[in-house]
Amino acid sequence: MRTYKNTEQLWNLTGSSERIVLVAHTNPDGDAIGSVSAMYYFLKQTGRNAAMIVPNAFPDFLSCLNPADSPVSIYRNDPQECNRIIAEADLIICMDMSGPSRIDEMSDAVFQDSKAKRILIDHHLNPVAGPFDVVISDTEVSSTCELLLSMILQAPDIAGDIDKLNLDCATSIAAGMLTDTNNFANSIFPSTLERFSMLLKRGVDRDALYNAIFCSYSASRMKLMGHLLSEKMTLIQDGSVAFITLDKAEKDRYSYCTGDSEGFVNLPLKIRGVCMSALLTEDDGFVKVSLRSKGTLDVNLFARQYCNGGGHRNASGGRLYMDISETAAYFTASIEDYFKKA
Repeated sequence: MRTYKNTEQLWNLTGSSERIVLVAHTNPDGDAIGSVSAMYYFLKQTGRNAAMIVPNAFPDFLSCLNPADSPVSIYRNDPQECNRIIAEADLIICMDMSGPSRIDEMSDAVFQDSKAKRILIDHHLNPVAGPFDVVISDTEVSSTCELLLSMILQAPDIAGDIDKLNLDCATSIAAGMLTDTNNFANSIFPSTLERFSMLLKRGVDRDALYNAIFCSYSASRMKLMGHLLSEKMTLIQDGSVAFITLDKAEKDRYSYCTGDSEGFVNLPLKIRGVCMSALLTEDDGFVKVSLRSKGTLDVNLFARQYCNGGGHRNASGGRLYMDISETAAYFTASIEDYFKKA
């Protein structure tokens, strides 16, 4: 079993803290919501209470992970109340985020105004360790949820026995692993399948979880996907790179809801010869960039050089501060420059 040297510090701090806040990144995905809810359920199992706060709304299909007795708070919906909760915390655990920039407007409350101890649990490259008292980071795992499971197995209350873990916690961990691997299509390590097998042994209903996450989309979402593939997908670099743009007018036309474009960036990678895919989505004040690749093509490096972002070798993201109408030309020129240098 993979072990982490700072795990004992983590459980000592959670055991001695009275007011714990769990935080995840902006535009929370399955690994973000999965990791904060899993930690919530585990702390509850061990007699601790915790509040969960994320910067903005998460997709409806992740609502199955949201604890009914203490739902996740959305910072943008009530910043004053969230600031109060953060200010009163004596321990803040940041999940699935590489540093302060990943929580946008929550950053000041968590990293400047709060006097609490701070812990980082993350699987992304190059975490910003400075603002944290304890850092537990591993890039050789599929997800923060997989990392968290290894740490929970080291906790005194579990002591390596998966059967001692409550099923809600196990289900949340499984959800994060499913979504961050795109249903085990990428970011797979030997430990990933070993850990997921343990969750199945514990009683996680993989079929029900898959249906809740991947088979609960709206009809308008499916129509939007068809529109983007038929009208907006562009192949460049001799057919090896694909990109799709999604603007606000299209969002309105197809009644876009948070999470409706989840997974779209992966679709062009199913085309023979395509080794890199990008989804460029218009947002308020910027264009969100999602990047995926196959094999050794490093989209983390591309995101850092051209998109004000970063992530993993085969899955990264960033932001472009320009009009959506300018992004196609910019992305095409950036790809040409990147491949010349490569």
